[in-house]
Amino acid sequence: MTHNLLKGKRGIIFGALNSESIAWKVAERCVAEGAQITLSNTPMALRMGELNELSERLNAPIIPADATSVEDLERVFAESVQHFGGPVDFVLHSIGMSPNVRKGRTYDDLDYGYLQKTLDISAISFHKMLQVAKKQDAIAEGGSVVALTYVAAQRTFFGYNDMADAKSMLESIARGFGYIYGREKGVRVNTISQSPTPTTAGKGIKEMENLMDFAGKMSPLGNASADECADYCVMLFSDFTRKVTMQNLYHDGGFSSMGMSLRAMNQYAKDLAPYEDEEGKVIYG
Repeated sequence: MTHNLLKGKRGIIFGALNSESIAWKVAERCVAEGAQITLSNTPMALRMGELNELSERLNAPIIPADATSVEDLERVFAESVQHFGGPVDFVLHSIGMSPNVRKGRTYDDLDYGYLQKTLDISAISFHKMLQVAKKQDAIAEGGSVVALTYVAAQRTFFGYNDMADAKSMLESIARGFGYIYGREKGVRVNTISQSPTPTTAGKGIKEMENLMDFAGKMSPLGNASADECADYCVMLFSDFTRKVTMQNLYHDGGFSSMGMSLRAMNQYAKDLAPYEDEEGKVIYG
């Protein structure tokens, strides 16, 4: 079911790679809700992924760009504005990559050249994106910008490595730029802290399957899927969240507020029988 929440709106989706990508799901959902979009990813990602199929299906032009390049970003925003005949209303930053994670370097043995790349790709690219958009006045008054993050920005998770540092920086950029962009242009800037999600990038995190299992057991509502994240992005792009900005919004089934759940405890106890009533119903209180 669609509700035309984005009818007449125009946006740019950065980071869609394949059908597992959250950005891919967001692109589909935005168009289903009435928006027009352009798509952007690196030339290498375009060769590796399936973005042409999505572009054709959604009638969404692809503008190749390295998000760490200011020149490339200037082209994405300029060509998008030209394509639409005016400024965009929303932007999604769904970009993250750690060479240290890919190379199996542990946090106490980082390659600092790789760390610089991690920060530039996963966080500083967000600042560059916002700075370019503001200088070009490419986002309409009351527009909305969303970047995807993870709770490892606040807590230590085994295997998440220097991506945690990048996510912390990403969230700080959202707050810093959110104030300026909000005051001067009325543009909202938020981050969504999503559940662990089995995207192509997510699968590169060490012990990802175990992390997802643990998070699912800890979360009262279970892990949020990529499709559900897309729904949340649409709401933040819509006019129903016109006064929401500079927020890190947890979309994780309640995981971020939990200390220990019964199901997680049972991972150690191995038996729910002690928590069942006479009819075999589990007592959660």
